Amino acid sequence: MAKVNPNPDFFGFAELLSDSERAELAEIREYLEREIKPIANEAWAKAEFPAEAIEKFAKLGIAGVQYPEYGDGNPRGALFTGFLSVELNRIDPSLAVFSGVHSGLAMGSIHGGGDQEQRDRWMPDMVAMNKIGAFALTEPEGGSDVAGGMRTTARREGDEWVLNGAKRWIGNGTFADLVVVWARDEADGNVKGFVVEKGTPGFTATKIEGKIALRTVQNADIVLDGVRVPEANRLQNINTFRDTARVLAKTRGGVAWQALGVAIRAYELAREYAVERVQFGKPIASFQMIQDLLVKMLGNVTAMFGVVVRLAQLTEQGTAGADQAALAKAFTTTRMREVVSWARELFGGNGIVLDYEIAKFFSDAEAVYSFEGSREMNTLIVGKSITGISAFA
Repeated sequence: MAKVNPNPDFFGFAELLSDSERAELAEIREYLEREIKPIANEAWAKAEFPAEAIEKFAKLGIAGVQYPEYGDGNPRGALFTGFLSVELNRIDPSLAVFSGVHSGLAMGSIHGGGDQEQRDRWMPDMVAMNKIGAFALTEPEGGSDVAGGMRTTARREGDEWVLNGAKRWIGNGTFADLVVVWARDEADGNVKGFVVEKGTPGFTATKIEGKIALRTVQNADIVLDGVRVPEANRLQNINTFRDTARVLAKTRGGVAWQALGVAIRAYELAREYAVERVQFGKPIASFQMIQDLLVKMLGNVTAMFGVVVRLAQLTEQGTAGADQAALAKAFTTTRMREVVSWARELFGGNGIVLDYEIAKFFSDAEAVYSFEGSREMNTLIVGKSITGISAFA
């Protein structure tokens, strides 16, 4: 009998990690399977955030992985954090987004855009998950054009700033303790970052209802009506949108890993189902068309691995460009969309009910495909890089 290789990492990319890193990831996977997976589907079905998830993530201790000086002091590379994202997303993309918004976008903005006093003030509580973060950039009337079309304003009055405007699709927005709000300075026209603390007058967040993807994520519509923020809460190292873009470039590469995690789980579910599901007296995995679907999925997953692993290597070398992150995001999310579609097809009618789990990943993939820059916008970033000509309207 031929040797069976069910590993979605078919070319062994994880072997690039050290033994200790692989062991740590194995422990994380076991914890996620035991503590997070059992609460994930019910939360997704109800479109509610499970409050106990915060404590469970805090015990897992991964919020400080990218910030060792505030975490356990053990620096990890971009390759490890990428594989960590895979583990989170193969368990539940919604709760992975909760974690990513907090530790990637919010903490990344404070760590990269704040001064030392601000980092020391907020990062320890965020690493411990005593305070949860959110990132408020997208607006109701603007998505891809937010750099030039940001309508939220900031006006300085003495030692305070007054924020007015609205934000949309803000993950963790309904319950976050610290919300990084991006606003255009009325004085110089540049985008600046502000940390708005929970309970600040004039700040209201309303949950967006009726989502078909990432249902557990509490996305909010936020209104800022004369919100007063002290100068001490303005991120001191953010002076233009270029500074904001540096944060986004890092997280855009992270979304490529997220797409890989979603695709891996879809492939795993499809392979397991194909081996176990019996039709016409034998497993459907024995049918040529089913094997064709599985091999196409595995091919996409393998190609995605190659892109994100190389991007991680370039990131660690300090040579990764925004155009390379854009290509990684556009390519992997497109391949992910194909994988989840083929996987759902393989399940037939069972693919549209939550019991078999693939329906959740099929739906969640649509959000991953769309955020952190659409495929079209990332395509134009890469197009400009390879031709020297901008095709942005």
